Amino acid sequence: MTCVGQDGYANAVQNTIAAFRAKQHPTIVQAYDAGTADLMMSGEFYAVSKMMADFNIEIDWANYFPGISNYYSSSKGELFSMPFNSSTPMMYFNVADLKEAGIDTPPATWEAFETAIKALKAAGQDCAYAYSPEPWIDLEQFSMAHGIPIASNNNGYDGLDSEYLYNTTLHVKHMENIKRWYDENLLEIRTTQGGLNSRDSFAKGECSFYLGSIAGHATVGKLVDGAFDWDVAMIPVYEGTERKNTVVGGASLWVLSGKSDDEYRGAAEYLKFLATPESEEYWSTNTGYIPVTKTGFDALMAKGFYDNAPYKGREIALKSLTYTEPGPLTRGIRLGCFIQARSEWSNEVQAALQGNKTMQEALDTAVARSNDVLNKFARTYRGKQLP
Repeated sequence: MTCVGQDGYANAVQNTIAAFRAKQHPTIVQAYDAGTADLMMSGEFYAVSKMMADFNIEIDWANYFPGISNYYSSSKGELFSMPFNSSTPMMYFNVADLKEAGIDTPPATWEAFETAIKALKAAGQDCAYAYSPEPWIDLEQFSMAHGIPIASNNNGYDGLDSEYLYNTTLHVKHMENIKRWYDENLLEIRTTQGGLNSRDSFAKGECSFYLGSIAGHATVGKLVDGAFDWDVAMIPVYEGTERKNTVVGGASLWVLSGKSDDEYRGAAEYLKFLATPESEEYWSTNTGYIPVTKTGFDALMAKGFYDNAPYKGREIALKSLTYTEPGPLTRGIRLGCFIQARSEWSNEVQAALQGNKTMQEALDTAVARSNDVLNKFARTYRGKQLP
């Protein structure tokens, strides 16, 4: 097996499409969540559940956490791609900073979060919240946790004739609050382009809070290196909200079409190997990613894996993913060209944060542009349905 890096998730999806045209595509591609609908509608894949059955490899697909497997399954429950590096967002916090500000427990609501960052500033902390605009957290996971739609048709699952709606939901209030916190110096925008990203700003002890993937847990631990006490909690929700499950981030493994039986047998054996509890333990030990199966997670719990540093806290990601059973608005997103839609959101939110327009205007523009792209996607597959 030869592994070839593509310098990022978006490039992996785009390069795979180009490779298909040149008939040079790989047998397996690691594609992130945002590319799911595009790969599904292409039809150029070998569904993993079918491939495993064809090669008489028995996998208990019900063993996969629904919050993970639903994202990569058809409407009939057939798993199209193999869940692999899976994550969900967490709120990272500096325990000592919070105690110094008189805060004993991490905020569970956004109202309590605002109170906390105000208390941190009053206690002399220069950077209470390291913030980086991120649609995966601010839009997608925020909407999932609150049980509100990102788009019509249950976030695209019920038809290609979908439209984005997030400029009409609680998401607007939240982004307006973020803009206000920025204007009031309650948060600092920390990006790589600015010199130090939000994760590293937190890990260096400069900022007391940041929201990021559980996948960064291992990196944060190495960067902190015992310099201060820190922990993670589920991302906050607004008061009066009945919290819902978050969904999987990261990527899955797609087996592509047009390969030989020998190549498919090799792919099937490789995915069988990844599905073992031993492989999940190795992956969870050496990265911040979480187990994708109940058996894998239970095995780690039985060993006391999460009892102590550096792994303590990662189990909270599973709690967030399984907080409720996935419903129509919390099972995932089925929107074509979603990579571009994320970019539209990011560009417009940054413009609003810079004061070039109101947040409502920014979100209206992002929705209008994203709907144009979504309409083109629907026209491309006119007469077809999502699987």
